[in-house]
Amino acid sequence: MKFVDIGGCKLELVRLPSAHPRDDARTLVFLHEGLGSVRMWRDFPQRVADATGCEALVYSRAGYGRSDPADLPRKPDYMHREGLAVLPALITALGLDKPFLVGHSDGGSISLICAGGTATALSGLILMAPHVRVEAISIRNIEAAEVAWQTTDLRERLGKHHRDVAAVFRGWNDIWLHPDFRAWNIEEFLPSIACPVMALQGEDDEYGTMDQIERIAARAPDVELVKLADCRHSPHKDQPDAVIEAIANFVERVLDGVPAMHMEGTP
Repeated sequence: MKFVDIGGCKLELVRLPSAHPRDDARTLVFLHEGLGSVRMWRDFPQRVADATGCEALVYSRAGYGRSDPADLPRKPDYMHREGLAVLPALITALGLDKPFLVGHSDGGSISLICAGGTATALSGLILMAPHVRVEAISIRNIEAAEVAWQTTDLRERLGKHHRDVAAVFRGWNDIWLHPDFRAWNIEEFLPSIACPVMALQGEDDEYGTMDQIERIAARAPDVELVKLADCRHSPHKDQPDAVIEAIANFVERVLDGVPAMHMEGTP
């Protein structure tokens, strides 16, 4: 595990080479969910690297995993700051040439903001259960997560993956339940996205409806949707084989120059 200094904040990262590298490979940058970290991806990034022929770069945002602490409490624009400032700076600092962004939940939203709100050159976006707006189902189940935090072993389970687990949970839960966050919406960034997008979502996602990815398809210019049966909010955990196959096909299509124009599939 290594660290990269971005604006005076040390972020943990790992780089995972592919067992079968392509000559024209690009780096896949993995952006975790609102309670995630490098370790919480487990072996998924390595499996994707091997399936695509591309290196995987996995990092923890400030306040997560072993990275430096974040400024708390979070403000409603916290994902904007990650997508407009931190992520482009990380890509530049590491000298990445047109990487793919692989984002889950908050990480997917940050990827959309970066792609639509900055001049960062990207090969494509791979989004798993991204949010573009706040829905009632999101609030309802984030409230349930607060109850689980107070009454179950959630703290202990998350604590294995973070240096300050209480800060991780409070930073995520408190902002999503704050009244000022109800108006959060990033659809303004979608028409400006210049790279191909693949958005995957489980049909049983407890934090968002299919409206999230359908809005992306309606406003971004080059989008493929993948709707997964028997799958909740973490497609890479609930349907890893189907997700890896979809990612490998998408990456191959993009690197071979074949657009994925508003396709939709259900593995």
